[in-house]
Amino acid sequence: MNQTIFQWAVIGAGPAGIAAIGKLLDQGITADHILWLDPQFKVGDLGLYWQNVHSNTTVHLFNKFLLESPSFQYSKGAEDFKLSHLPQQHTCQLSLMVAPLQWITDHLRNTVEAQEAMIHHITLTHNTWILDSDSKSYSAQNVILAIGAEPDVLHYPMLDPIPFTIAIDKQRLHDVIDVKKTYAVFGSSHSAMIIIQHLVDLNVNKIINFYRSPCRYAINMGDWTLFDNTGLKGQTATWTRQHIDGTLPQNLVRYTASETNIKNYLPVCDKAIYAVGFKRRTSLTISGFEYNHYDPHVGILGPGLFGFGIAYPEIKPDQMGCLESQVGLWKFMLYLNKVLPIWLKYPCTFSKST
Repeated sequence: MNQTIFQWAVIGAGPAGIAAIGKLLDQGITADHILWLDPQFKVGDLGLYWQNVHSNTTVHLFNKFLLESPSFQYSKGAEDFKLSHLPQQHTCQLSLMVAPLQWITDHLRNTVEAQEAMIHHITLTHNTWILDSDSKSYSAQNVILAIGAEPDVLHYPMLDPIPFTIAIDKQRLHDVIDVKKTYAVFGSSHSAMIIIQHLVDLNVNKIINFYRSPCRYAINMGDWTLFDNTGLKGQTATWTRQHIDGTLPQNLVRYTASETNIKNYLPVCDKAIYAVGFKRRTSLTISGFEYNHYDPHVGILGPGLFGFGIAYPEIKPDQMGCLESQVGLWKFMLYLNKVLPIWLKYPCTFSKST
């Protein structure tokens, strides 16, 4: 076992993990007391799977995220990224955000102790968290889980599914589809509409969209946004208003996801695509702690153990009282600014320095 006991460990190097490392450094935690663990350090799923997806976040908020942490040093040494030259209120291809995030990742990897490792199990022993990978164990007094989430699925065994990570990327989808076949798409979210648009553009024989609720659009109310986390935005909202709530393309039909409709229409489909949300990764187990529950207001899972990012989002009401999970890079940063001072006072064990 690695005998070094770090003050803080961050598991995950997606946007949430990047934010956590930057903000720990901003809080004065010395770099050699911070352990950063990730199998690849390629900006998480955002870098691995979503680069060719169009964002529902504005360039302005992306830039605010990049400039929020002084420890990122983005304004001092960053390359001249294309993101900096785009209209601030426009949305953009996610690859344009991945590039600066990768630059920050590389900078932070050279600052803190970074190890390429997939952590499968953690346990609390003698006021210290033990983090186990396949080949090595690490020790830390406090742990931030920024482990991300994976696409949720439904189970209709009569149909072969196309993985969400392929369907959301138009080029990858193009490489696997047969335009003569019929495709079932489940969902009415932002990602579901992107996938349906891909299939329409690729001119497949037929698309059957099964949905539980009508399309929802984010509405700018001036100083706040209604349905900010669940509503359609940007070019996806524009396409959906025209082609879903307007005139359906000839190769698209839509049915509510009732048992009757699924029984009647699913059998004519050849493949299924599930765009029904995300679920927290289950590849990590935590001994002695209830993994499925966390405080959605302060992110505390246990003493010295904290959840952050899409796996453990903040939940709060908007001005109309609608409860929503706060998912998005800038929202993660705002949440971290609020809760990190609390986390610093909630360690596994109290010492003279706490």
